[in-house]
Amino acid sequence: MQLLLAGVIISVGLYPLLAETKPPVSDSQVAAMVEALRLAAPQTKNPNSIYYSAWQVKPETLKGWSKNCLKKELTPTQFETDPKTARQIISCIVNRELSKQLKATNNNETAAVRSAACWWITGLYTGCDKGFTSDYVQRVISFYKQEKAKPKTVNSPSTR
Repeated sequence: MQLLLAGVIISVGLYPLLAETKPPVSDSQVAAMVEALRLAAPQTKNPNSIYYSAWQVKPETLKGWSKNCLKKELTPTQFETDPKTARQIISCIVNRELSKQLKATNNNETAAVRSAACWWITGLYTGCDKGFTSDYVQRVISFYKQEKAKPKTVNSPSTR
């Protein structure tokens, strides 16, 4: 009886710790957000643009992200010419930011996507309620919902 009681006490005591280690964001949420950001990215027709890849990332941003996610810096050319690695880096950053925003919004998925999309385009989680940034955030939310509604496949998302 004492052993059973000790087991229950330990289990109940560890439960909050186990709950905190569960990631608040799923792989499908990350994949949908990554694709939504790619689809909503402002596309420049300028071959001399300072933005790289389908996600339109600045070189100085890429340095920090690649170092954080891959533990090594990539050049813009490496990022641009390797869609699989680019998607890996973007997924890493999206996972981090969407996780933060899901926690901050008490798991309100739309609010979290809105905040993460605002951060993606401005570096701030709020303030995207008018003009270009509002339009961009609304496109991301719309694409995110479309991606989430798609049937699940066994393969990873394509780089289209």
